[in-house]
Amino acid sequence: MKNEVEQLKYNTKLFLQRKRRKRLEQGHPWVFQSEVERIEGELSQGQIVQIVNHQGVFLALGYANPKSQIIARVLSYHPDEMVDASFFIRRIQQAKEYRHRFLPGVKSYRAIYGEADFLPGLIVDKYEDYLVVQILSYGMERLKPYILEGLLTVFKPKGIYLRNDVPVRELEGLQQETGIWYGEVPRHVEITENNLHILVDVYEGQKTGYFFDQRENRAALKPLMRGWGEKGTEGAEVLDCFSHTGGFAIHAAHYGAKEVTAVDISELAIETAKRNAELNGLEDRIQFEVANVFDFLREKEKEGRQYDVVILDPPAFAKSRSAVKGAYRGYKEINLRGMKLLREGGFLITASCSYHMTPDLFVQMVQDAASDAHKILRPVTFVGAGKDHPEIAGVDEGHYLKFAIYEVRSRG
Repeated sequence: MKNEVEQLKYNTKLFLQRKRRKRLEQGHPWVFQSEVERIEGELSQGQIVQIVNHQGVFLALGYANPKSQIIARVLSYHPDEMVDASFFIRRIQQAKEYRHRFLPGVKSYRAIYGEADFLPGLIVDKYEDYLVVQILSYGMERLKPYILEGLLTVFKPKGIYLRNDVPVRELEGLQQETGIWYGEVPRHVEITENNLHILVDVYEGQKTGYFFDQRENRAALKPLMRGWGEKGTEGAEVLDCFSHTGGFAIHAAHYGAKEVTAVDISELAIETAKRNAELNGLEDRIQFEVANVFDFLREKEKEGRQYDVVILDPPAFAKSRSAVKGAYRGYKEINLRGMKLLREGGFLITASCSYHMTPDLFVQMVQDAASDAHKILRPVTFVGAGKDHPEIAGVDEGHYLKFAIYEVRSRG
């Protein structure tokens, strides 16, 4: 395979259009079909190619997929770099060192975050001594032997599990698949996050099993969980919507909440959430509900129920640009109803993981919801994903998570 890559590396060049927007020079790792002026040499799926400007000046090396709208994804900015096992060992080691710098002592984290770690189409989550891998593109699929060698060399895991059960693979001409790639991997792995014990369902959990991107945001609950009641000495009453496996709920209880209601439509997720509460001795303060959140919020509003803190961390409502209008209505409804369920001076914690719901649009949605609910907001924080989800400046596609905390007061 190494000889094959060496031969293909220089045979084909993608010449970019003269009048294109200079996105690649600004760090964007994708080349679209519409940006290519001509192709010099033969081009096949997964092939390593040179990406050059209209004058033939070298810009980057990338792997190509002529069947995709993204015809090439950047792997390197050095013309003499070999894309082999040593390449992956270097990149994976760099990614590991980045995490250890910003998350010292943490053993479970997003280890490889695709384009942001200069390994487009590759996602790796580390759960203690095990790795869960998603390969999202044809180019990366072709490089699997090198990826495996790099992961084994750098992390020395007990086992690696493939979660290639994502529809985007089919768009790349790949089949969906799951299964053990190396060693042995148990279905459930216990990890530690912010001194709490979390059970992760590696085989069936959403995405790769757990959402590391909210690690720091879950820790941000701490100052909101105490100081309630008439005397300001009680723990908070918290409603956690779209609770999934209970990440926010158990953090809320751990930080001192008096009572937490965790709601999710998935029975499987709620069962795992209950186990997580038991692992941390918090089951007496968390009530779990399997319900549609939209219906649940309406019911609690009719009952006149109120909380000190409402958490809204829904799945992506807008998975495409065309879905944004409908998603906006959905986000607005849950935020409006969440605000109405808050006691005076309570806190709304709200998030969106939809890339197409831009930060500006998200803020506008929250403000529109507040206006309709006759509320005034004081922003406490507005951030994105955690340190193990780096971003490349100018690559808007990487800025998908919006997380905000607002103090909510009545207007009139």
